[in-house]
Amino acid sequence: MHHITNTSSRALRRAAAKAKQPLLARGAHKEVKFSNDGRASILKGVDILADAVSVTLGPKGRNVIIEQSFGGPKITKDGVTVAKSITLKDKFENLGARLVQDVASKTNEIAGDGTTTATVLARAIYSEGVKNVAAGCNPMDLRRGSQAAVDRVVEFLSSHAKTVTTTAEIAQVATISANGDTHVGNLIAQGYGEGWQRGCDYRQGGTNHGG
Repeated sequence: MHHITNTSSRALRRAAAKAKQPLLARGAHKEVKFSNDGRASILKGVDILADAVSVTLGPKGRNVIIEQSFGGPKITKDGVTVAKSITLKDKFENLGARLVQDVASKTNEIAGDGTTTATVLARAIYSEGVKNVAAGCNPMDLRRGSQAAVDRVVEFLSSHAKTVTTTAEIAQVATISANGDTHVGNLIAQGYGEGWQRGCDYRQGGTNHGG
């Protein structure tokens, strides 16, 4: 068996030399962490990403400057843009960051906004979940309880939702989305008002509850 292995190695080297290509040795492996050690590493990644994103929250949120591989640095206040730009060196911490990136991306796809709020909530849910599991809580019971809480929150928000019917109310909503810029908010409201007068319908249906 030893003789066959050596012969095979020599044959591979000769073939690689003829092809003028380097001989590559592949040694892929997986690192594994368990229990509190694994959860702590993931939580660190969640915290790093959430700290970077959460500063953009609200009308008075701050801008974030992002280094780009080409062109100049990018300055943005968009939570999902900040989230997607982050890659951590530590594999386990990066897993935590990717979990929250998925939350922000899905929120953006479904609702089109609220990605920073979703990131802050995701960090809080995971952080408190880790504490409860460490204290002995059954993870499946914790998941079922979290889902029940989500259902209650969605029910509450649905029952307290207010239909926007006037241009003044549209201006208020648009001003918030425009980071407190009342001029932009009023322009958007004016555009909606003119569209309504022409019979345009801006409603968008869906089966998902946006955040």
